[in-house]
Amino acid sequence: MLSAQRLCSGYGMSQVLFDVSLEIASGEVVALLGRNGMGKTTLVRTMFGLLALKNGASLQFCGQDVTGWAPDRIARLGMAIVPEGRQCFPNLTVREHLTAFADVRHPDAQQLWDVARVFDMFPRLRERANNMGNQLSGGEQQMLAIGRALVTNPRLLILDEATEGLAPKVREEIWQCLAQLRQHGQTILVIDKYVDRLLRLADRHIILERGCVVWQGSSEALDADRSVWTRYLGV
Repeated sequence: MLSAQRLCSGYGMSQVLFDVSLEIASGEVVALLGRNGMGKTTLVRTMFGLLALKNGASLQFCGQDVTGWAPDRIARLGMAIVPEGRQCFPNLTVREHLTAFADVRHPDAQQLWDVARVFDMFPRLRERANNMGNQLSGGEQQMLAIGRALVTNPRLLILDEATEGLAPKVREEIWQCLAQLRQHGQTILVIDKYVDRLLRLADRHIILERGCVVWQGSSEALDADRSVWTRYLGV
């Protein structure tokens, strides 16, 4: 579904990513790991067209070369991001968030993510349907951010710090949501720090260190080699 080759990008004169290559297959769940400041969010922003690529890089998504595409074109092709910090609109209700982003062009009605299906997954959002974005708790905002991405019916769902700053009970709801999405065949790239939970969720793991891919492998391989955790993931 996605193939990124030799991605190099950054901010102004500061380069953050150095020849990052990765692939994600359809239906696969991939975890992107690394300490803070190692380039994870920069990689997501680069894949989504929010940061310019340097010469020699290529990005293929859903069979098309999207190198240099604007973010809105990439989004229409089926990539959706649940951003770090949720970024809900304070002056829109829960229902308005979901309605505004809903994709009604999806050809398979049985697989359509719409407002009702999001409410089924997150009953708390149904209870808060008429609440404004700034009237929600952090956990409810995260549920809304996930629901907002799902109603676009994405081929690839990217979650940046999916459970950051959430209470344990709400965090568990998010993990259960991601497990359900995996069961339904949703392709996912997830960034999170809870490696133990990601071992149960993800098929593969990619670790970034100072803007480079330094390790990648299966959940079984990562679980078996705890020295990788100490070297690249420990504080």
